[in-house]
Amino acid sequence: MDAAEFDFTLPPDLIAQMPARPRDAARLLAVEADRNTDRHIADLPSLLRPGDVLVANDTRVIPAQLAARRGEARIGVTLDQPQADGSWHALLRNGRRVRAGDELRFDGASATVLSRDDEGGARLRFSVEGADFEHFLRDAGRLALPPYIARPAGPTEDDAADYQTIFGRHDGAVAAPTAGLHFTPALLDALAARGVQRETVTLHVGAGTFLPMRADTVAAHTLHPERGIITAAAADRINAARARGGRIVAVGTTSLRLLESAADETGRIAPFDAQTRLFIKPGHRFRTASLLLTNFHLPRSTLFMLTCAFAGTARMQAAYAHAIAAGYRFYSYGDACLLAAQARPEALPLDSAGASGPRPQF
Repeated sequence: MDAAEFDFTLPPDLIAQMPARPRDAARLLAVEADRNTDRHIADLPSLLRPGDVLVANDTRVIPAQLAARRGEARIGVTLDQPQADGSWHALLRNGRRVRAGDELRFDGASATVLSRDDEGGARLRFSVEGADFEHFLRDAGRLALPPYIARPAGPTEDDAADYQTIFGRHDGAVAAPTAGLHFTPALLDALAARGVQRETVTLHVGAGTFLPMRADTVAAHTLHPERGIITAAAADRINAARARGGRIVAVGTTSLRLLESAADETGRIAPFDAQTRLFIKPGHRFRTASLLLTNFHLPRSTLFMLTCAFAGTARMQAAYAHAIAAGYRFYSYGDACLLAAQARPEALPLDSAGASGPRPQF
């Protein structure tokens, strides 16, 4: 599979530099097998059904961008993923000469380089931990905004709020799960009134999400690991909703990747607390979600490939062409699309209360 199959041309003026205000005023493209329909995020309750279960990512973005010194050299450090032993995997800029055993100095802390890898990363152990580490990050760190959001002077005070979702509870993400950025208290109330259930899972989005796919073939690309958590209680409630005929509506590619990582062959979700490297690309057989709410992604990106796997490559290319012609706003602060799966995931065994749900059309 050639990466060029997932390319498209996007006019630069369609790259959103700020979110819609209010958040649920963003546009929403409803993508079905036979049509694309222009809506708004606030219309989401009318597109879902009573009994559906909305699954969102409750990770919270940390100020992961740090400035360090090694001797007189300045090193850029972007925290990536916390490790089980308390260390951090990080990506380094201007760090080619950094070696294991070196000390990196920051304002308010230092870090020992435990190891290096072949992709420009390093495993670091900081001199502070726990609450002291959190205070250090708040004082010394900055948001690692995507490079396509132009902030020559750095992230603004608005970004500190705009780049967090309403679901955020657990610190650990470098990048926001951007589909969740569209939700407001009023929208959540409207979804609840519609009878839509809400659950959260946790996938800490790593710095690898910013890295371009350099390989010409999809098979040659690998994803950086990201830690995911689904509690037993959340898994039970999602499974029960689906067994009653409700559809799983994944809020964002991160939620969908985690659900697929935790599902067995029947689509039943198991509790999960591990790292996932699941790379979803065309040919993947989805077992969980019937609908996916997601932003518009970069060309040749693994996230666009995931949407093509879910809804069909030809359908997604046509949907993106429609969105570009209609002036939709792209990427993290942009608009969103609601995708129906190419084929409905296999239903779980039914309980005594219900019958199988209809196919995943809106």
